[in-house]
Amino acid sequence: MDFHRSTLVAQAAALASGRITSVQAVTESLDRIDKSQPTLNAFRLVRRDAALAEAAEADRLRAAGTTAPLLGVPVAVKDDVDVTGEPTAFGCAGNFPPATTDSEVVRRLRAAGAVIVGKTNSPELGQWPFTGGTFGHTRNPWDRERTPGGSSGGSSAAVAAELVSAALGSDGAGSVRIPASWTNLVGIKPQRGRISSWPEPEAFNGITVIGPLARTVADAALILDVVSGSHDGDLHRPKPLTVSDAVGRNPGSLRIALSLRKPFIPTPAPLDPEIAGAAYEMAAVLRLLGHRVVVDDPAYGMLLGLNFLPRSLAGVAAWVDRLPDPSLADPRTRANARSGRALAGAPLRAARAAEPRIGRRIGRFFDEYDIVLAPTTATPPPRIEAIDGISNADTDRVITEHCPYTWPWNVLGWPSVNVPAGFTTAGLPIGLQLMGHESSEPLLVSVAAQLENVLQWHRKRPDPWWTQVSETS
Repeated sequence: MDFHRSTLVAQAAALASGRITSVQAVTESLDRIDKSQPTLNAFRLVRRDAALAEAAEADRLRAAGTTAPLLGVPVAVKDDVDVTGEPTAFGCAGNFPPATTDSEVVRRLRAAGAVIVGKTNSPELGQWPFTGGTFGHTRNPWDRERTPGGSSGGSSAAVAAELVSAALGSDGAGSVRIPASWTNLVGIKPQRGRISSWPEPEAFNGITVIGPLARTVADAALILDVVSGSHDGDLHRPKPLTVSDAVGRNPGSLRIALSLRKPFIPTPAPLDPEIAGAAYEMAAVLRLLGHRVVVDDPAYGMLLGLNFLPRSLAGVAAWVDRLPDPSLADPRTRANARSGRALAGAPLRAARAAEPRIGRRIGRFFDEYDIVLAPTTATPPPRIEAIDGISNADTDRVITEHCPYTWPWNVLGWPSVNVPAGFTTAGLPIGLQLMGHESSEPLLVSVAAQLENVLQWHRKRPDPWWTQVSETS
């Protein structure tokens, strides 16, 4: 079988049947990673020796009769979670010590039998929807001069280039959904607390969650199910649910709001017309599937935007304060940390106190609708160097121009799923997000699977330029 081109579900089945061993599968993944690294640069750290040892142990366990959902399957994780024996740099320069304990999400991956082949590249502290900086640019498999997005750009590039069939990312303002959009993947931002953030009781004051990236809905749902669950130290512990069984389930006829209006954000940049066109085309597909789709917008309001900044910037400040050498951080990071310290007192407390009120106001929109369909980004993926060496103000302008749509659901803590929505005339991927109310992952997954069944986005693959020996520009 052509293992690397198979879905996660198919890979798990092939390993379970004995058609391939974990050592063979992991070796193939590692070899593809090594070949891609000089150009694609999806990984910050590759665990060749450790992964092969874990693969051999998976084969031994299977031979002894052990079963597990992902036993022996190679996967990747973003470099913001702890893997025992490896440093967690999260895009930052400095001498980081090896982690002594797995993060809870990594522990759950291992419990499911997965073999972690490496930690993927991220911008510094996940602040930007571009993956570059200390460890170099990660390039987009669909166009080497374009970013795959961020901050989970390394994970999205690794999956889109078929180095692994699935990977974990994290999403604090769209950092799973944006790279999924720009690399033709399914990316799930789950309900806050669905996946444990431990050893952090919550991440970035509750706006950041961990989520899966994969080529198919079933693969993303499987990863979500195996890593979901709470740790005793988590601040947010939603009632458990499963999503894999929603793949293929008929959700019935739903009321869907098509929302193209940007949430409160200080940028006059328009929505790219090709993305707007893709949104209307997706609405037409949903109508053919039996859903009612009308144009309407949630009442976001200015308070939602004011709620986001204290939480995000105070989170940056907390990370910077524990870096081995904060002076090595990007000047923009240090400036954000200074702002975060100023906002970490009364402004942060006020932001957290306003959460229930904001949730109730926007939640009333779901009295009329089941799902919101919106763009994931306002533009196709920009060039990789678009924010290199520019000021904080210019960086913020570039970010808001390209990515104004995803952050409200981080404030709310509710689920959202990026689904591929075709390509621009230049061949660049477009994504749209399905946004739901609290703990609506099964509903979103069922609709995403309906769309995948019609649109078959996983059958289109990028030309593998990264397998060729060439110099980066």
